[in-house]
Amino acid sequence: MAKLRIRKGDTVQVITGKDRGVKGKVIEVLPEADRIIVEGVNRIKKHTRVGQNARGAKTGGIITTEAPIHVSNVMVVDPDDGRPTRTGYRREKVEKRRPDGSTYDAERSVRVSRRSGKDI
Repeated sequence: MAKLRIRKGDTVQVITGKDRGVKGKVIEVLPEADRIIVEGVNRIKKHTRVGQNARGAKTGGIITTEAPIHVSNVMVVDPDDGRPTRTGYRREKVEKRRPDGSTYDAERSVRVSRRSGKDI
């Protein structure tokens, strides 16, 4: 299982399939299945059984919802120009503080756009 380079809240563009070219926000990431759920993409109709909730209102019928899409079918949108881009990582030096007040140098990973080099 490969590491997913897409996170919840990212804006992505579908690059292949029936929704090709559509941009949307990632609602949920399913890393164990290598899939993501994108707002407004891969919409399906789901038939649910009619039932009653605690207040007595009836629920059920046909609901339109988003289904998962494979992560290889989408690309992250570059925040600068709005075009799809690959992502990379850059190591940044930061100064961290210990509970006793002393400081030390450390590194952290920052996601960057391969197209523009800017942070995502």
